[in-house]
Amino acid sequence: MWTLALWVFPLLCKFSLAVLPTKPENISCIFYFEKNLTCTWRPEKETNDTSYTVKITYAYGKHNYTVNATEASYSFPSSCAIPPDTCSVEVEAQNRDGKVKSDITQWDLTSIAKTEPPIILNVNPILNKMFQIQWKPREKIRVFSLTCMLRFRTVNSSHWTEVNFEDCERVCNLTGLQAFTEYVLALRFRLSDSRYWSKWSKEETGITMEEVPHVLDLWRILEPADVNGDRKVLLLWKKARGAPVLEKTFGYNIRYFAENSTNLTEINNITLQQYELLLMNQTHFVSVTSFNSLGKSQEAVLRIPDVREETFQCIKSMQAHIAEPLLVVTWQSSIAEVDTWIVEWLPETEESKFPALSWESVSQDTSWTIEQDKLKPFTCYNISVYPVLEHQVGEPYSIQAYAKEKAPLEGPETRVENIGLKTAMITWKEIPKSARNGFISNYTIFYQAEGGKELSKTVNSRALQCDLESLTRRTSYSVWVMASTRAGGTNGMRINFKTLSISVFEIVLLTSLVGGGLLLLSIKTVIFGLRKPNRLTRLCCPDVPNPAESSLATWLRDDFKKSNMKETENSGNTEDRVLKPCPVPADLTDKLRPGLEPPCEEQAQNPYLKNSVTTREFLVHENIPEHSQGEI
Repeated sequence: MWTLALWVFPLLCKFSLAVLPTKPENISCIFYFEKNLTCTWRPEKETNDTSYTVKITYAYGKHNYTVNATEASYSFPSSCAIPPDTCSVEVEAQNRDGKVKSDITQWDLTSIAKTEPPIILNVNPILNKMFQIQWKPREKIRVFSLTCMLRFRTVNSSHWTEVNFEDCERVCNLTGLQAFTEYVLALRFRLSDSRYWSKWSKEETGITMEEVPHVLDLWRILEPADVNGDRKVLLLWKKARGAPVLEKTFGYNIRYFAENSTNLTEINNITLQQYELLLMNQTHFVSVTSFNSLGKSQEAVLRIPDVREETFQCIKSMQAHIAEPLLVVTWQSSIAEVDTWIVEWLPETEESKFPALSWESVSQDTSWTIEQDKLKPFTCYNISVYPVLEHQVGEPYSIQAYAKEKAPLEGPETRVENIGLKTAMITWKEIPKSARNGFISNYTIFYQAEGGKELSKTVNSRALQCDLESLTRRTSYSVWVMASTRAGGTNGMRINFKTLSISVFEIVLLTSLVGGGLLLLSIKTVIFGLRKPNRLTRLCCPDVPNPAESSLATWLRDDFKKSNMKETENSGNTEDRVLKPCPVPADLTDKLRPGLEPPCEEQAQNPYLKNSVTTREFLVHENIPEHSQGEI
């Protein structure tokens, strides 16, 4: 019993560890005409060593072919695949642990046939707008119906247009082209019942036949009328959008006449695409045609209105935006009948308007696009749209736009005004348009106290000043302004200022307080004087004692009189009693300034100095008591 168990156990372990290959699924076959039948299946790669046995039954089940393969694909020789036929394919996967077979699949060789790219023999222009393309397959396909696909584009375009041709017999006629235009073409085909197209053929080129020129796009520029009502009209014309690129033109003819006149003026053989007319103030009609060797184009007609005529308005609004790589202009119309528009665009920096003016006609649309690369970058353009109703041109609507923007070339020129204790006004000038490089979206004012944190304020593009508040008294600040577009900003020059230590208001207040105090004091003094005038007089003008009324003067008065009487008696000459005139020196004024008396030869003698030094006579006052006289 144990011997049997020991013998069966390894077999059971081996059976439990066996891993069979994955069943082949998703079998797919392609019949490469006159080459092979290639079949593939999944999984593409097994983890264990797996081989495959592939069996094909063909000739409507009469023959079979078996082959071994090491990969998940195999190509049967052309002898096993001759259309029309139906084949069956079966795949068996095998590894060391066992075998697994796939389901049997059926394949109609005609439905899975794929051919090589065809050969374009020639491209012949027939009529004005038509090509005839002759081609052939690389294989010998005679009994099968074929379907072709032709793709084409103009040489200057990258957009392909594709056209299908059912039951094509090695010739395709391509119509609906532009006259005298160069095209690039390529062809592919398939069996009509097959699901697989061939690859595209080698590209070939062809030029359609020439015809008379297309009608022109015609426009005008009206100059102001002179005193007589006459004015210059500059006519402009060019090929219409969609006209053949290679269209040849020998020249242009102009015809014009006044609305109420039968006189017709014609100017022929103009080689330029502009012409200046001098027209009177009434309405005129102008037409321009182009011509070549095959004939002339239809007339492009334009109406020049009377000078006094009022134009109609229909454009309500207009916008411009960037949609890379295009500048897009859209507008809204209030008149549904208007379906033609003329778009003008002109760089604002151009000094001369006419040479730089560009224009284009738009029909059946209220939008216009232009590639950004066709406009000058960082330049402001004036864009105007004119509505055209029949031959009448309406009032234009204008906006400004940039094709590309970047930061301004320079920052704003900044000044500081109205500096206060804690406030200051920052003003700046607009940046010249030549230096803006775009639309200014906003201004940012940066300011920083000495040794402090940088602060900022942002204002809109219409503001040219900003008030700074909550500053610190008696502090130095630096300030600068940055102008920004959508593409970036540029700083202006940094300038410095210092807030005030005392304001004008404080100065006025202090002055008012001091002045008011003095005024109150003066008023109080006047009132006090009016109430007590004597006290005020003595306070302001105190009495000064008169020396003549002093006691000393009374004491000396009598003796002085006696002395004078003696002198009078001793003088026998009357002249001695009369004072003699004393000459006044020239420098008397200067000598009086230090208080000196003018010199005089004969002065009145001082009674106190009457006697000489050796003979001194004392004058005794009569009021002195007698005992005092004896003591003296």
